[in-house]
Amino acid sequence: MIDFFMELGSLIMTPLYYVTSFIMTSFHHLFTRLFGDSPAGQGWAWALSIVGLTIVIRILLIPLFVKQIKSSRNMQMLQPKVKELQKKYGHDRERLAQETMALYKETGTNPFASCLPLLMQMPIFLALFRLVDRASRAGFEGEQFLTKANGESLQSATLFGARISERFTDFGSVHTQVLAILLVITMTATTFLTQKQLMSKNMPPDAMKGPYAQQQKLLLYVLPVVFAVGGIAFPIGVLLYWTTSNMWTMGQQFYVIRNNPAPGTPAFDAKQARQQRKGKGPGVAGGAAGAGSTAIAVDEAPHPPARNQPKRQPRSKRKPGTR
Repeated sequence: MIDFFMELGSLIMTPLYYVTSFIMTSFHHLFTRLFGDSPAGQGWAWALSIVGLTIVIRILLIPLFVKQIKSSRNMQMLQPKVKELQKKYGHDRERLAQETMALYKETGTNPFASCLPLLMQMPIFLALFRLVDRASRAGFEGEQFLTKANGESLQSATLFGARISERFTDFGSVHTQVLAILLVITMTATTFLTQKQLMSKNMPPDAMKGPYAQQQKLLLYVLPVVFAVGGIAFPIGVLLYWTTSNMWTMGQQFYVIRNNPAPGTPAFDAKQARQQRKGKGPGVAGGAAGAGSTAIAVDEAPHPPARNQPKRQPRSKRKPGTR
């Protein structure tokens, strides 16, 4: 059984090793022409190569991010409905779970879609960690698209005096420890601010009281701590990927919340106020209709079909005894 899972993991990760190493070495070849072959120049070349890899991956994940935003919005809008189900079936947990899943299915909401971008990034993150870790070791002979020369370059590359391949726990250089701490703090802060931005700007008041809100509040404080504790064990190069990815997420979410907020949220009210100040706002009713077109309308009940009334017949064709 263990051998099966190891083979399955290798089957999934091996293509990622090739893709990740190809993108990194392509960017590295480009940036080496700009910064040269010195340790400091190679530090910038490898750092920007990792940033380039991050941007390419995040661009490819934009469709999943859109699904994540839609799923999070629909989960927020469904909270009043979920509360009604909890009041009705709170005594029967199995029935409550069935009715809740039926509600999600009816409105096309996937409660697990919010995890997709993170789950898709984890294998890439692990692939990058393995490549940087293996290439930084003495005796590296090359793997996938990383050559022996790439490994030697990565081992000696420095960024602000810190080696790209070292980590905080190596205790090899003060520069490495300082840069690692700064990256971990930035990574933790962007994680916290991204989650805080979502809860304070793009969640309606009703959604802040349900179980979904409690889950979001838990993640608000738990995830930064987990990232901070785990971050000190990763090389500088991997921390660069993680921090860049977090900053991308924060900026992307800010753009979506500002331009396409969920109805009934502070961000939605702020957008309407901006439109009215500019003199081109459609008004409260019109704005609500426009923004609501991008989300699932969960409060609208289906209209019953119209009944066909019989046509009136002339008196001469009516049956005897009818008027």
